[in-house]
Amino acid sequence: MGEVYFYHLTRSPLEATLRLLLGKALDAGWRVALRGRSDAILDRLDAALWQGGDADFLPHGRAGGPHDADQPVLLTTGTEAANRPDCLVCVEGAAIDAAEIAPLARAMIVFDGQDPQAVQTARDQWRSLKEAGIKAQYWSEESGRWTRKAET
Repeated sequence: MGEVYFYHLTRSPLEATLRLLLGKALDAGWRVALRGRSDAILDRLDAALWQGGDADFLPHGRAGGPHDADQPVLLTTGTEAANRPDCLVCVEGAAIDAAEIAPLARAMIVFDGQDPQAVQTARDQWRSLKEAGIKAQYWSEESGRWTRKAET
C-alpha cells in the first residue's frame, strides 16, 4: 500500500521544492502525475520546469497531448493520468483519495504554509487519509532544512 508525504512550505518557493521532489522521484525510476486545481498553476509550473538548462531540466508534459503516456512527469488537473504514475504529487489543494494512493509507491501533498486555506486543506487531507488507514508523514522546512515532524 502506498503512503503519503505532506510537505509544508515555509521558506522555499513551490517551484524549487518541486524540482527537488520530482528529481528524487525520477531518480527512483518513478513516473509522476503532478496534479493541480487550475490551468494557471500548471502553466506556471510548466514554465518553471523548462527553465534551468540541461543540468536542471526535468522531462515533463501537459496532459492532453499526443504523448501523455510517455511522459515521465505529467502535469494535469484531472484524476486520471495516462502516464501510469508510480507517484502522485498534489499542489494547490488538489483533491486526493485514499483509494488512488494504494497502488502508488508514494503520494505527496505540497502546500503553502503562508496560506491559511492551504494549511486547513492539508489538515483535512491528513485527517481523512489517516482515518482511511493510509500511512502518512509530515515534513516541514521551518528549521531551514526538511525535517520529519510527524507520522502515522
